Amino acid sequence: MDFIQTVGQILLINILLSGDNAIVIAMASRNLPDHLQARAIRWGTFGAIALRVVFVFLMIYLLQLPFIQLIGGFLLLYVAYKLLVDKQDHSQMKTGNSLREAITIIIFADVIMSLDNVLAIAAIADSDLLLVIAGIILSIPIILTASELILKLIQRYPIIIYIGAGLLAWTAGKMLLEEDFVQQLFASQKYGQVIFLNILTISVLFIGKWRRNQLDLTI
Repeated sequence: MDFIQTVGQILLINILLSGDNAIVIAMASRNLPDHLQARAIRWGTFGAIALRVVFVFLMIYLLQLPFIQLIGGFLLLYVAYKLLVDKQDHSQMKTGNSLREAITIIIFADVIMSLDNVLAIAAIADSDLLLVIAGIILSIPIILTASELILKLIQRYPIIIYIGAGLLAWTAGKMLLEEDFVQQLFASQKYGQVIFLNILTISVLFIGKWRRNQLDLTI
């Protein structure tokens, strides 16, 4: 049951943080002839996913080093906040005029845009390679075939974004608690860690919602 729950969490975060990647794939291949678009999408996506898996493995190794959990926790808090407030503009996205150029754009754009995704997956999977592979493989067909539907659902039901951001903030808090000196701060309090995780998660959601409302007022 824990395996299914964790895979579901990875799947949700992967979809929420990869929505823009699906748009990049479409934009990068839009100038190609119809018979080349499918090949560009297929090979570009394959290359991007392969690099993403490699990066996740590297991130899992790095998370074993001293203070990396602390740094990763703060970075993941920022990812949660960014998920709430970011509104991407793809109008200036570069397009490929050849099969090789389109594949290159897809791969490198995905790598740059997926660093937050990689950190989130590695943290949620808690160094379990099987969970990482299962989560990524399950999310690939969903991202490629249902990205437009996913984006519409997110726009119609914004609570999906808040659930994802809350999950990221909670995971970030658990990463912070992996550091020994942070654990010692709550050692004398029976429910100190749970209270800390709840306050941290609620704070990120509150600040993110406030900032999102401020940005909406300026548009």
